[in-house]
Amino acid sequence: MIQLEGSGNWPLDITAIEKTKSAFLLKIGESLQTRWGMFCTATEEAVDVFTSGYAFRLKILHERGLNFVKTQVGGNNKVKGPVSIDKELFLRSQHSSMINGLHGRYPIYGSVVRLAKRWVSSHLFSSFFTEEAIELVVAYLFLKPFPFQVPCSRVTGFLRFLRLLSNYDWTFSPLIVDINDDFTSNDEKEINESFILSRKSNEGNVQDVMPAMFLATTYDRTSEAWTKFSPKRSVLKRMASYAQSSADLLTNLILDGQNGSFTWECLFRTPLNKYDAIVLLHRDKLSYPQRLLFPAEVNHGKHVIWGKANKDFQPYMTLRNALRSLEDARNGLLVDFDPTRYFLEDLKGEFPDAFNVWYDSFGGDAIGLTWEKKVSKKRNRDEANETNKELAGLLEDVGKIGKGFVKSVYLLKAPKLQA
Repeated sequence: MIQLEGSGNWPLDITAIEKTKSAFLLKIGESLQTRWGMFCTATEEAVDVFTSGYAFRLKILHERGLNFVKTQVGGNNKVKGPVSIDKELFLRSQHSSMINGLHGRYPIYGSVVRLAKRWVSSHLFSSFFTEEAIELVVAYLFLKPFPFQVPCSRVTGFLRFLRLLSNYDWTFSPLIVDINDDFTSNDEKEINESFILSRKSNEGNVQDVMPAMFLATTYDRTSEAWTKFSPKRSVLKRMASYAQSSADLLTNLILDGQNGSFTWECLFRTPLNKYDAIVLLHRDKLSYPQRLLFPAEVNHGKHVIWGKANKDFQPYMTLRNALRSLEDARNGLLVDFDPTRYFLEDLKGEFPDAFNVWYDSFGGDAIGLTWEKKVSKKRNRDEANETNKELAGLLEDVGKIGKGFVKSVYLLKAPKLQA
């Protein structure tokens, strides 16, 4: 993020501000390319800079755009367009500044965060738990370690992260993360009042309480930045259950060492039989196939569809292919192209109310689906067969949307009956 100094020459209209930013970005990209020989590509919102094997995306946040942002932060209204982009930049800059300061005080913090993020992703919670939220939960362990000392190893920190997820009273207590000791007693009182208000507004339906995980920081006292809509209470309950099992396993591994089939790797292996349907992806079409810990295996359920890999795109470029022709490698680079993410966006757009999507953002080759709606009456055999046919048809459409990327789709369970 590039933050420019104030100037009276900047326009007042938000659209004109965005056009001015675009002009600055074009000049910045042109300067980097002519003076430093860096390869740059520009859009209206950002400039991608390629150097030393990495791609950096530069965006501008200006104080006048920031003034529009500050009127939105803490509000209940959803904003779109340029202001929403500035709002995201502002929140991420505030968050990054805080986390960098914490990491300077506790060098082991970064290793604990990486383990925590890997665990969350491995158990297919990437759709529901943002990386920023994970960083804040881990930060709390270092700021409020009582009754223990501050974690001094990655394993200790990881175990406490699992225990915090499983044991914290998320229903009746906010998690206040005050990294720089900025909160006064009045501030904490205000946060607790906001928390109580969020609970009272959904007293009639506990399942719809938002946010289910209330994370308060100095830049986001009402928990709207990272957990306002997700995870929902049902997902949080499932995550807590997984965390409890992983914490117990990790404790046993620490005390007794590896015993039989229970190894350290089991902490990051998730059971696929807990989902209603499974979508398997072609591993060679993943953005990070080298990060795949355990190739997914499904040996039960109905095999609905099978598809061949598309040879027209290759998200992951091997070093061998890159060295054959640097010019071809440069032209073939796809910055920020993650076929899994785009596939999931298409699924959510096509089937917004049909199912929940569970996936691993760190390179998993399996996507879990759970039915959003339940059947409201008892079904006879003919109705059950008809329901299964409808579900199979829906899953066939899922495979068609991911044609060339989806390897196979399995139907494991029909929707459950409502009580």
